[in-house]
Amino acid sequence: MPRRHFVFTSSVVILFGLACAPAERGDEGVIEGAGSVDAFAMQIGDCFDDQLAFSEEVSDVPGVPCSTAHDNEVYATFAVTLAEWPGEDRLNDLANEGCLERFEAAIAASYEESVLMFTTLVPSTDSWGQRNDREVVCAAYHMELDKLTGSVLKSGM
Repeated sequence: MPRRHFVFTSSVVILFGLACAPAERGDEGVIEGAGSVDAFAMQIGDCFDDQLAFSEEVSDVPGVPCSTAHDNEVYATFAVTLAEWPGEDRLNDLANEGCLERFEAAIAASYEESVLMFTTLVPSTDSWGQRNDREVVCAAYHMELDKLTGSVLKSGM
């Protein structure tokens, strides 16, 4: 099965690999019960934790309600508008540029002034080719790796 790549934009280590039941979503799509979230179906406002087993390629992440302590929150998604695989380095550059461009509008603080940093989830070569995957997911986390409680969206953090 194709997987997506996490790109580490700083010292944060995103850890994945454990399987669990799907996260429970409410009527409006918000995660209300902890569980697995498909990496191809992540939404703005999804909160998730790091896991215990390491892999750069993921097919799901451990979703949790944002009201509970968590490691990361999706603050933006966007599609790369290239027809052909640009290579990992170029794709990572595009992801970082796009997530940085969207940071201030989503968080309500400039990246330079924020206590948050971001990491990206980008298509793998396989998901690009097999699933026509072009989506980049931008996820915020605390720069000191402190747990977040509540949503970071429009928080001014």
